[in-house]
Amino acid sequence: MQHYFTNKTNFYGNTTPQELIKEYGSPLYVYNENILRQRCKDMVNFIPYKNYRVNYSTKANANLELLKIIREEGLDADAMSPGEIHVLLSAGFLPEQIFYIGNNVSAEEMMFAYNKGITVSIDSLSQLKKFGQHNPGGKVAVRINPGLGVGHHEKVITGGKHTKFGINSDLVPEIKKLLKAYELKLVGINQHIGSLFMNGEQYFKSIKEILKLAEEFEDLNFIDMGGGFGIPYKKQDGEEPLNLKVLGEKIGDLLNKWASLNNPNIRFISEPGRYIVAECGVLLGTIHAKKKNNGICYTGTDIGFNVLARPMFYGAWHDIEIYPLNGGVVPLAMETVTVVGNICESGDIIAANRQLPLHKEGDIIGITDAGAYGYSMSSNYNNRLRPAEVLIQSDGSHRLIRRRDTLDDLLRNFTGNCLSC
Repeated sequence: MQHYFTNKTNFYGNTTPQELIKEYGSPLYVYNENILRQRCKDMVNFIPYKNYRVNYSTKANANLELLKIIREEGLDADAMSPGEIHVLLSAGFLPEQIFYIGNNVSAEEMMFAYNKGITVSIDSLSQLKKFGQHNPGGKVAVRINPGLGVGHHEKVITGGKHTKFGINSDLVPEIKKLLKAYELKLVGINQHIGSLFMNGEQYFKSIKEILKLAEEFEDLNFIDMGGGFGIPYKKQDGEEPLNLKVLGEKIGDLLNKWASLNNPNIRFISEPGRYIVAECGVLLGTIHAKKKNNGICYTGTDIGFNVLARPMFYGAWHDIEIYPLNGGVVPLAMETVTVVGNICESGDIIAANRQLPLHKEGDIIGITDAGAYGYSMSSNYNNRLRPAEVLIQSDGSHRLIRRRDTLDDLLRNFTGNCLSC
């Protein structure tokens, strides 16, 4: 079971973790093209509805080469910043394939997107007024809070009573007043209730809610249902994946009935981010130290929370694999350890009290399902260098798709005499 997922998927293609670390350095993000393409296909075929589209949530992973693959597989994209818009356009997405979902942004940022021909979603009444003042008569979308929320951690629940996102559904009359006051054309409504659900009931309920709200508006072009589709992070314990087939058919029945009664040409959109890229990524690192403090055995690695923040931010679980340095067989004997990184913070913990095969300094460690919110949340904290990213291509070969930071990169944005201080 230790290498169940990576063995089953031939994750490393024609190479090994040890060879990749030797060539590209440690730590290292490794992505598998075949898995990425399959997850794109999963979502493209998710809902049986004639006018269904998938918007990949760029914030999950914005590597340019991965975005190109995602575009090739027929997905559109969400953007949350001008930077994401810039990268998406560079990856070949057309403006009409991008949906900008702003949150507490300036008028300049709204117009940056709008002037590029990108549909803009507005997150509050005050922002809708601001948009109208700068773009009277323009087209716009609004984000609605359906009153429901779901997620693996309170910090990723984006709907319901305790969230900064969206306009509450009881404020629809105020939305209409502002649309009329500035002669704005409402082309779509959108929602997002949270991230990483493994049971689709709350998602299904939220879709029913937004469909009710959609009947308050005429001539909508699209309804964005949001996303948050989870993946099984505990594969080694036998966790089952989300049943997309059953959920998709149930949603498809609902959408087809609603469209036939209300708007037969409306476009429905889902927003998977994590589901598309999480499982295609493994983060490799090196074990540099082992010690015992007050009865706790620590395995020290070069994977600090500057490289993978999810465990520190959310207490998130990632399965861990051990690859002996010499390429030998993984020991059957197990030990209980707390896996930590190299950052000067007590919270720099990858996994606490985890049962792992016996391992030693120099062995390679693999953090699975790290393709989503891994590199995209990385930083140079402690002036650590961000790792390289490598793609295992469909033919099993590997290539560099982002180089490792250099020490000079740490000084690149300083100005004046600072460099000689």
